[in-house]
Amino acid sequence: MPHDHHHHHHVDPEAGDARLIGAIAVNMALTVAQVLGGIFSGSLAMIADALHNFSDAISLIIAAVARRIARRPASADMPFGYARAEVVAALVNYTTLIVIGLYLVMEAILRFLSPAPVAGWMVVIIAAVALAVDLITALLTWSMAKDSVNIRAAFLHNVSDALGSVAVIVAGTLILLFGWTWVDPLVTLLIAGYILWMAFAEIGDVIHILMLGSPPQLAPREVLEEAAQIEGVDGLHKAHLWQIDERNAALQAHLVVREGAWGQADTIKAAVKERMKARFGIAHVVLEMECAHHACAAPQDWGGS
Repeated sequence: MPHDHHHHHHVDPEAGDARLIGAIAVNMALTVAQVLGGIFSGSLAMIADALHNFSDAISLIIAAVARRIARRPASADMPFGYARAEVVAALVNYTTLIVIGLYLVMEAILRFLSPAPVAGWMVVIIAAVALAVDLITALLTWSMAKDSVNIRAAFLHNVSDALGSVAVIVAGTLILLFGWTWVDPLVTLLIAGYILWMAFAEIGDVIHILMLGSPPQLAPREVLEEAAQIEGVDGLHKAHLWQIDERNAALQAHLVVREGAWGQADTIKAAVKERMKARFGIAHVVLEMECAHHACAAPQDWGGS
């Protein structure tokens, strides 16, 4: 299992904020155009795409606000800082995607049961404009998405919306050429299916962080084994290894100092902390020292107090 620490290359915060504001503006304008187009053309797929596009704009607003909150410094009330605001924002955005996906499934089924006429030419034109805007938004957020689960959630909103626009263009074209109005709710189902698949695939990692799970890029057993290899260490137990946020992990454990080495306890503790940072990238390490003669009886490796 991989255990190397990942180094992140951050986009300048101010430049990133400007990109998000630009992406929000174009998405809000597009949403209005798509809703009007969907109403006048009678296309459910276009309204579905507009609803999804509106969720893109909201997701970008949530992402932008979370980015600003996350930059606040640590305080007495929030000793780990506010970086998890971005994780919470990602959870909100993925949950919203799931709700939208389920709503679109319901609407598509109702349209299958009660078909309605669709003006294909208007669908194709507005969906083509939507695709261009989706691609612009994706380009604005792509570099930031590699470094943040928060921006990645917003970015995936837009990628799925771009695919939705392609599907709407195909549906409108088929309606123009063959009069197949049933393609409209079928495309809506496909868009909804993709949204749900994408959201469920990503939301697990976000929940894992919020549930204080261990970092997925680390093998927890290797962390204990690595510490035990340091001279004077008899082992670690009652360990807690968790992600503070997307980029930082923390370790808290009882460290047993080998008999006869208690005089070097401070040096041993410093060596363990340095090894944890160098090997695994764990900068937040809290160790409760125990001498081997008075160590916990039959301790568990993970959890406990």
